[in-house]
Amino acid sequence: MQTTTIASKTGTSENGIFYPSKVMLDLAKLKKVYPTPKGDYVVLEDLNLQIMKEEFVTIIGHSGCGKTTMLSMIAGLNPISGGNIAVLGNPVKGPGPDRGVIFQSPSLMPWMTALQNVLLGVNQVFSHATKTQRRDIAKYYLHKVGLDGAFDKKASELSQGMQQRVGIARAFALKPKVLLLDEPFGMLDSLTRGELQDILIEIWNKEKITAVMITHDVDEAIFLADRVVMMTSGPKAKIGDILDINFERPRTRKSVLEHDDYYTYRKHLIDFLEH
Repeated sequence: MQTTTIASKTGTSENGIFYPSKVMLDLAKLKKVYPTPKGDYVVLEDLNLQIMKEEFVTIIGHSGCGKTTMLSMIAGLNPISGGNIAVLGNPVKGPGPDRGVIFQSPSLMPWMTALQNVLLGVNQVFSHATKTQRRDIAKYYLHKVGLDGAFDKKASELSQGMQQRVGIARAFALKPKVLLLDEPFGMLDSLTRGELQDILIEIWNKEKITAVMITHDVDEAIFLADRVVMMTSGPKAKIGDILDINFERPRTRKSVLEHDDYYTYRKHLIDFLEH
């Protein structure tokens, strides 16, 4: 029997039965232009990407291809020149609690404690909750990132890796619909980087928040993602290729490295970046 599918902004209807849309984040004909004295510089043009609910997508591409520009537009921190971005069908018009961001540098208030830094956002997003409930939320996520003994330490007293743990706790504590990660481990040594990748994916496995992460690291891209999105070099960058990563979840680093497809995936990504 043939199935008739009618698409709508909020979902699909098959033979009269309504199914909620599985698309969490929709980028359609996205364009970003910066005016210069020599004319317009087009960073992104005709970029189309749909990211599903509970999906973890990593984005790779050469420096200057507009990855961070795209992420900042999704976050509502950078105006859109053309096309549109929608979260669950609602157009992005600025920053909002439905999108949490983890930057390369966690941008903590240095004079505040780890707990106070996480509470900054929690107090705003969960203003209806009691003070105790809000503190419990903040403490829970600091515990999840391994900072039980650092609740009352000032951010300025924490190492770079510990500061980034606070940044991860802060983002998850807001319960966003979409988590945006801009090379969050790019400034860390390889040991700390591996530890924080494991912490991130452990929390994500439990929370299943749609995640979009920029990385320059091919191995990181494969280990974390359901799909790796490859962007063409700028100007006028767009999506060049998308690679499905068919590893079971939850994953361990060992199981990924020993999987038959791992080096095939790796070669595919490196070949794309080298052309």
